[in-house]
Amino acid sequence: MVNTERLIQEFMELVQVDSESGAERQLADLLKERLAALGLEVFEDNASGFVEVGRGTGNVIATLPGNGGEGPPLLLSAHMDTVKPGQGVRPRRENGMITSSGDTILGSDDKAGIVAILECLRVIKEENITHGGVQVVFTVAEEIGLVGAKNLDYSRIKARVGFVLDSGGPPGEIIIKAPTQYSLTATIKGKAAHAGIAPEQGINAIVVASHAIANMKVGRIDEETTSNIGLISGGVATNIVPEQTTVKGEARSINPTKAKDQIDHMVDEINKAAEKFGATAAIDVVKEYDPINLAPESLPVRIAMQAAANIGVKPFLGQTGGGSDANIFNGQGIACANLGIGMSKVHTTEEFITEENLVANAQFMVEIIKAAQGIKE
Repeated sequence: MVNTERLIQEFMELVQVDSESGAERQLADLLKERLAALGLEVFEDNASGFVEVGRGTGNVIATLPGNGGEGPPLLLSAHMDTVKPGQGVRPRRENGMITSSGDTILGSDDKAGIVAILECLRVIKEENITHGGVQVVFTVAEEIGLVGAKNLDYSRIKARVGFVLDSGGPPGEIIIKAPTQYSLTATIKGKAAHAGIAPEQGINAIVVASHAIANMKVGRIDEETTSNIGLISGGVATNIVPEQTTVKGEARSINPTKAKDQIDHMVDEINKAAEKFGATAAIDVVKEYDPINLAPESLPVRIAMQAAANIGVKPFLGQTGGGSDANIFNGQGIACANLGIGMSKVHTTEEFITEENLVANAQFMVEIIKAAQGIKE
């Protein structure tokens, strides 16, 4: 049912449409045209108002009403933005593999997900496949903090079961566990002094930060939990005791309690170091996203497992240490699995995807639509 050449050509076309985070306008307009041509009701929300860079593009939300199917409405989602360097992509197709020309990323993250959804919709229409309704969400700014999904107009989302196509595993991978994440920004204020004449009169903010970090548990905490200090900046010159420094880090865990405990530990060490040296610390902690924690018997998992079996794909349930739009959707009460789509070496100029995986993704999505009709909530 899937038109292989149509699918591959559309992928080759879409990866050449520049859509780095904050600059998704051209791709969004193209996708809105194609969704409308397929008979979907298309709407663009105001998420662009929350994107700090390149404002002007919202999430694309499209609805295909049910045609008599007994299954639940399904949410299908992928993100429009890519990481840098993502301008001027020139795809190469050779020996069943698609790569970039080597000086940019390819953009299979996440245009492979987009084309699978578009091809699925075409097959639904062409084959008159019965379904209970499909809602498509193409998000902006996923790569810079899941910003689009966080600011999606959820009043327009009626589906309570969904699938995000944005995991690097092979088709058949069903991510049912992913972490919750907290971010931390600490601004430590010491006291400036001349480093050569009166250093004892100063309070070195960088030293305070260093003591705090040295006493933190950082890295792999356990099999479910990680933490990291990723950025530190401060000071103005080597002959001035630095008055201020900023530290940025994160903590994440499959277990939400462990994630909270870890970020609290990091905050505590910063406060203790500041008190020890007579400095102050202004600390901002933000919960970036909720976890994915789907039971094997949950509806999206059962649908995906049945769909995989129907097309001879070996399904497997997995977990990841990364976040995706699926985390945000689950936090909004939409039971949503993240699916592997076979993209490899993403976020690098060596990124590639096979034609076989592109086709398998579309076949899997069509079968998910069909399988949903026979599985009870």
